Amino acid sequence: MSGMDIHQILQFLPHRYPFLLVDRVLSYEPGKKIVALKNVTINEHFFAGHFPHHPVMPGVLIIEALAQAAAILTFKTHDRKADDNSVYYFVGIDKARFKRPVTPGDALELHVEIKRFARGIWWFSAQAMVGDQLATEAELMCTLRTIENKAE
Repeated sequence: MSGMDIHQILQFLPHRYPFLLVDRVLSYEPGKKIVALKNVTINEHFFAGHFPHHPVMPGVLIIEALAQAAAILTFKTHDRKADDNSVYYFVGIDKARFKRPVTPGDALELHVEIKRFARGIWWFSAQAMVGDQLATEAELMCTLRTIENKAE
């Protein structure tokens, strides 16, 4: 299917600045895969301390960007939007590898594919690319849960 702009993304992710790490969805197939984009700029808050003399996007945030793309794919697969009664948890990371530093000016392309779904857990294969170079790869596990006994 076609992509999504930032206004549509905000309907599918509860994240907001400074933790929203998906700028655009380039394409998606519900139940299968998504390709999203994170434009990395020198204005990112984390570059002030990681590292001022040689800015590098923290690997954990690259993984988080992949998980956010996976969340959009999950919501699109379930044909629902994010709401105050549900939360999308990141429950596991396996085989994470960091192959190339991500620096200001990079367009980080997030490729996430559903591997399987069972007992409320989604398994994904995920790769973050800069151009034709693999920056990060990992297997992710996530779940969508309803918030019980939410404090008023």
